[in-house]
Order: sequence, then structure tokens, then C-alpha cells
Amino acid sequence: MQTYHGSCHCGAVKFEVDADLSRLGDCNCSMCSKKGSVHHRVPEERFRLISGADVLKAYQFNKKIATHFFCQNCGIHTYSHPRTAPNMYNVNIRSLDDFDLQSAEYKLSHFDGQNWETAFAAQQKARS
Repeated sequence: MQTYHGSCHCGAVKFEVDADLSRLGDCNCSMCSKKGSVHHRVPEERFRLISGADVLKAYQFNKKIATHFFCQNCGIHTYSHPRTAPNMYNVNIRSLDDFDLQSAEYKLSHFDGQNWETAFAAQQKARS
């Protein structure tokens, strides 16, 4: 486990996350596809918002369970609380300042968010 530092483009939002980034995820839902997010989920105790709470804007859609956070100054999506686990933090790996997505070694898991209900049910069945 390592501590990574992340931020938005303008630097107003800064955070730290303790994570093992050997497994990352992507999703083809309308939101993840449009923002180009690669993500990693961590529990609340491994995520620390250092600055920028006052400039973060929350966005919800559809069932309004997931909450996506963006810097209202520069528009960068830094993290979310995913619909699959709304009490967790889904960090946008592309917003980490000290992790190189191109050179790092990791396994990328795909989630079929275009068929969310079916994909989530299959995921839950595989875990049980």
C-alpha cells in the first residue's frame, strides 16, 4: 500500500489516497465514457481531502445514488461515490499527480455500465 497525491487541474482540489493500484477499473456507462475515467475504489478511511471542499461541485443523475465530484473552477473530476458502493471513494486515477498510468503495471477490470443492472448482478454472483 502506498500514499498517492491527487489534484484537479487548477490545484484548488487536493487529496491523498492510500491504495494498492495493481488493480484498476473502467466502465462504459455514459458518465465514465464521457469523462474518460480510470478508477480505483477505496474505503473512507483511506481517502483524505486536503483542500478544495469549497470548490467541489457534486453531480448526480439517473437513480441519484452515485455522486460525482468536479472542481467548479477547472471542471476536473477527481473522485466519486459509486452506485455500486456509495460509502466508498472511487478515485479518478488520471487525477493522481504521482502515478503514471502509461508506465505502471496493473490489471484493468471492465464494468459494463451500459447494462448496469445485469452487470452488477453478475458481479455480485461472482463474488458469492
